[in-house]
Amino acid sequence: MNHNTTTEIVTENNSSSGKKYLLPFILVVSLFFLWGMAHNLDSILIPHLKKACNLNNRQSTLIDTSVFFAYFLMAIPAGIILKKWGYKATMISGLLAFAIGAFLFVPAANNLSYITFLVALFIIGCGLTMLETSANPYAAVLGDPAKATSRLNLAASFNGLAAMVAPMIGGLFILSGKSHTKDQLAAMSAESRNSYFLEEAASVKTPYITLGIILLVIAVIFYFIHLPEIKTKSIDGEAKGNFFGALRHKHLRWAVVAQFFYVGAQVCVTSFFIRMAQQGGGFDEKTAASYLVIYGFLFTVGRFAGTAILQFVSSSKLLAIYAVISVLLCLVAILGQGSYVVYALGGLGFFMSIMFPTIFALGIDGIGDDTKPGSSWLIMSIVGGAILPFGMGTLIDLYGDNIQIGYSIPLICFIVVLYFGLSGYKMARK
Repeated sequence: MNHNTTTEIVTENNSSSGKKYLLPFILVVSLFFLWGMAHNLDSILIPHLKKACNLNNRQSTLIDTSVFFAYFLMAIPAGIILKKWGYKATMISGLLAFAIGAFLFVPAANNLSYITFLVALFIIGCGLTMLETSANPYAAVLGDPAKATSRLNLAASFNGLAAMVAPMIGGLFILSGKSHTKDQLAAMSAESRNSYFLEEAASVKTPYITLGIILLVIAVIFYFIHLPEIKTKSIDGEAKGNFFGALRHKHLRWAVVAQFFYVGAQVCVTSFFIRMAQQGGGFDEKTAASYLVIYGFLFTVGRFAGTAILQFVSSSKLLAIYAVISVLLCLVAILGQGSYVVYALGGLGFFMSIMFPTIFALGIDGIGDDTKPGSSWLIMSIVGGAILPFGMGTLIDLYGDNIQIGYSIPLICFIVVLYFGLSGYKMARK
């Protein structure tokens, strides 16, 4: 976010009519929805490709690792591309990379190649990084500066909408509802077993081909549409912030740690949601996917409710309260049985919803010229989404495929977030 900048919007004439920005804004909002779809389809892909490619839990979490490691590696290059090429070219590049990754699902499914799936997801992750790096600031500056926060919140709500739509699509078109135990698979002939794996893998092709075509169409529209050119300049000249020097702020250091663990927790919760609903809640695959839709709905409602509550409660206090509740819900998920386990996961969706923006805002509060490098550190900390689910999958495998014990990983993460909300957010006294 460009906190210490003023923005000029340069168009062919000086009219600042809101109508001029309506179509560009609608197109940018579509990007928020599309990268929300990509992330939330991963929650369907993890249990699905675990079946189709005959993986253990640790191997299945490499789906998250591929996407989030791409964010980590592409964060700085995406910023360089944005600075050199501008918003429009960066968005189109992101859409094209996203589309290439989506189309690679076809050869991956045809050859039952998990490595090809992971390469495709890494390319998608690179595309998403370019989209997020360009679309977030562009949505903020596209119109009246006084309404920048409102525009970003509106755009982000479509990102939340994808948390409901993606599991619906995944449940309808990707998940088959068929699953076999290890003994049943071993009893099949090699031909029948291979046929089952190929049939499972094939279900991803139509949704991802469709997604790829939509991405190409939107990229073409972006190419031909006139987007207002945006120039930003600092109020106080060149920013004096230093990338490593920014970490001298104690509360920023803690925010980076808290964000690492928060993103890891969120990805852990959603990645194993369907398998948890099956094992802990006793639901079949399709029913579990429908509960993932409800989880997405509660996450979206939580965003709006949290924004309203923050008018009356300090952000650090609300973060601490939500972290305590999240720890308790994790305990219910680990120790409970039946439908209560799934209700606990749904509750986590609601109480996690405000954590990312709240940690971000508290981390960069009062750091002045270090705001931009501080923001970069907080974006890079989402590599927690690549590392912690892998640890959770490893733990589940060590305990004989016990999904519930794996939820002790997000429980630990929320304890770290709780510390930040109670103490870590405080600025060091000079």
